[in-house]
Amino acid sequence: MAEVAKRHPASPHELTQLGAPPQEQTAGEAQKQVDVDAICLKQIYVTPKAVQKIREAFAREGVRGGLRLGVLGGGCSGLSYQFKFAPEPRPRDHVFEFEDVRVFVDPKSMLFLDGMTLDWQDSLMQSGFVFNNPHAQKSCGCGTSFSA
Repeated sequence: MAEVAKRHPASPHELTQLGAPPQEQTAGEAQKQVDVDAICLKQIYVTPKAVQKIREAFAREGVRGGLRLGVLGGGCSGLSYQFKFAPEPRPRDHVFEFEDVRVFVDPKSMLFLDGMTLDWQDSLMQSGFVFNNPHAQKSCGCGTSFSA
């Protein structure tokens, strides 16, 4: 899981490690210190059960890299979750690490996923990933579509 923000000025490199997307800077901007308290760090969460299921899926499919989470227009409620393997993060992605599992989220999707928890649920009726999203005002019965 990403580190807790420190209460002292941080370098852009440290902010990238905390989940903030990397940003290009001019020489003058590189000299400036960034106050972490002034930055709203984005975060998603993945439960240990979900991490284990992601790890199993990577092993079963023989893929390396990370899991790309995103939001696309469409679905029963207007927006739907994107969930796929990705070999590498894109340059502007937020990258989160949960043990040995990396999760990539693009900046636009992060607007809808900030604060979301990805969980795995087993029940008599079904088993699968569950998105607990604080931005979802309503969701479809399938659990993969929502409106914000």
